[in-house]
Amino acid sequence: MSRVKEEQEDRKRFERPAGPMAVLRAKDVKTYKAKVFKSGNSLALRLPAELGLTAGMEMELKVEDGERFTFEPVERPKRKLNVAAFWGKATGLRLLAPEDRVFEERKLDWNGERLNEDG
Repeated sequence: MSRVKEEQEDRKRFERPAGPMAVLRAKDVKTYKAKVFKSGNSLALRLPAELGLTAGMEMELKVEDGERFTFEPVERPKRKLNVAAFWGKATGLRLLAPEDRVFEERKLDWNGERLNEDG
């Protein structure tokens, strides 16, 4: 690696956060070797197990200036609860009778705190 390339790599290892007081901090950088191979009509990248990835994970690949590649796991949307699947599961439960549906009226402020009724 040329000296210029080494200096560029050293500069990339530091982040400069925005703000009134700029502070340099080192990134935690680890280097791994990976092998590209043919899989059907596509190319695949064999990644080391130390990365903690599992088969089938969806990844987002970014290409910067046509020569630098980065990838990150895709955030999966939170699973929604299907309440229709619960219908008939709790057969021992009974609805409240109308006379049991008594609620105490409370005065609350905008934060949900009970208002002092003394004054």
